[in-house]
Amino acid sequence: MTTTASLIGLYVYPLKSARGIALERARTVATGLEWDRQWMLVNTQGTFLSQRTHPQLAHFVPEITAEALIIRAPGRLPLEVPLRADGRPGGERLAVRVHRDPCVGIDQGHAAAQWVSEALGEPLRLVRVPPDPARTADPEYAGPTAAPMGFADGFPLLVCNEASLADLNTRLPEPIPMDRFRPNLVLSGLAAWAEDRIDSLNLGEMTLRLVKPCTRCTIPSVDQRTGMRALDPAPVLREFRFDKTLRGVTFGENAIIVKGQGHEVRRGSPCQVTLTP
Repeated sequence: MTTTASLIGLYVYPLKSARGIALERARTVATGLEWDRQWMLVNTQGTFLSQRTHPQLAHFVPEITAEALIIRAPGRLPLEVPLRADGRPGGERLAVRVHRDPCVGIDQGHAAAQWVSEALGEPLRLVRVPPDPARTADPEYAGPTAAPMGFADGFPLLVCNEASLADLNTRLPEPIPMDRFRPNLVLSGLAAWAEDRIDSLNLGEMTLRLVKPCTRCTIPSVDQRTGMRALDPAPVLREFRFDKTLRGVTFGENAIIVKGQGHEVRRGSPCQVTLTP
């Protein structure tokens, strides 16, 4: 069964767990959308930081220019991390970890480390995805074709449905915005929770396959503007969105790119949706 939806939201998160950037257009690359989760903060053990433990990361506001990654935070001068002209990150290769995945990060230098350490009050390093990322999405869900990732939690892309949020908000004491769920793509024109049945999305030259419901951690409880803990949707989601197999509440669908690397997607574009019976 096929139907049509619209792409009404397009987001990237250059610095893992910092604030997202809403885009009008984005280019697809091997690891998902260009610039998405290409940098992250790690502690002295090489373990990544996220809003699960550091909700104040929502105050970090990234910007990508032709010359640099710029990070702004309240009360501090902006940090500018230069981008090399050839696009390949330079620096020492560090052993780092995203959840249970050991991987490699390219250290972004002492000035960047000092800035992020002072901003968060502990010794940290800023690292970037290497040009040869070795992490791939779980083949149990992604299938036999490797789906490379940057520093995303588990899959290259997250797709959410506007109608599902609207339905959830009717059940909450007060509505919450979509940015709490940190999607890459937001669809409209579908029934609530129709994303559970989506097999594939075609957006122009790009085809995505939706491979696994996204189990949610505590980050949706963080207000992405204030960095403070706020209304937590998890208890309400648990009432009707608990997946016994995955042992968690779900909202949104993880996706991989089947074809279309190097092509551009635009907000407002129609997309063809293939649904399972």
